[in-house]
Amino acid sequence: MNQKKLKGQLPAGSLQQANLELWRSAGYKIGVKERSLFPTIDDPELDLILVRPQEIPRYVAEGKADFGITGSDCIAECECEDRVVEMAELVFSKVSRKPTRWVLAVSQDSPIQGLQDLNGTSIDAEFVTMTNRWLSARGIQATVRYSWGATEVKPGRFCDAIVESTETGESLMRNGLRIVAEVMQSTPRFIANPVSFADPWKREKMEDIVLMLQGALAAEGKACLTMHVREENLETILPIIPALRSPTVSRLASEGWFSLTAIIDEMVVRVIIPKLKRAGAEGIIESPISKLIM
Repeated sequence: MNQKKLKGQLPAGSLQQANLELWRSAGYKIGVKERSLFPTIDDPELDLILVRPQEIPRYVAEGKADFGITGSDCIAECECEDRVVEMAELVFSKVSRKPTRWVLAVSQDSPIQGLQDLNGTSIDAEFVTMTNRWLSARGIQATVRYSWGATEVKPGRFCDAIVESTETGESLMRNGLRIVAEVMQSTPRFIANPVSFADPWKREKMEDIVLMLQGALAAEGKACLTMHVREENLETILPIIPALRSPTVSRLASEGWFSLTAIIDEMVVRVIIPKLKRAGAEGIIESPISKLIM
């Protein structure tokens, strides 16, 4: 009997490594051999392939894959918003955990100061459809041309402005550009083919994957603190702990003692542990967590 398979497309290129690391954090043993576009994974029900994220929305919409991970910018560029099911937002990237910003930028000495100056200009962009939709919504008439790359060198030389992606804006500044307007913010999304989403087995399988990926993202920057506290010190210690929710308090076998467990931000651990110790907490243990299921 043939084993059921769920076909998935993962992003190749700049998001590839960050995405694979997310899957590993979620508990999957996943890897890609050199020069291969077919990831190996320790789940025989998954059939994965690496595809450029710009194409994933279209392939998922056409049913060539059950699910894919791609940017909301790519979904907009393919005009697939109504042709795929967006199951989750997964905020990861190659640099930070912040959204990618698509911005309209010009050279520092450009006469373009605002949107009112864009009429009649030439704009180079990788995402032409998205840019044209943004301009049209604002009543701006400009010529938008596809850029094959090295877009940041073009303003003032080959075009009047560009629409380019940035996370920090540092590259734009280094290349002598300034931002005039933000076109959109983009984050990775887990999308599904509507027919696949309607299939009970495929939907449950995809929901399980989403749950684990979101759990891995939620655990980033978090730690688990456990400690023993005497009953008379509880009222002093509980306000010190900035827990994600109220700390778990369990009575110990020893009379008058309690165990406290809390999920907190890693950055505050070094600040509050000395306070907890001074307030009477004992046996304080910090443990890393790989997944946090809310």
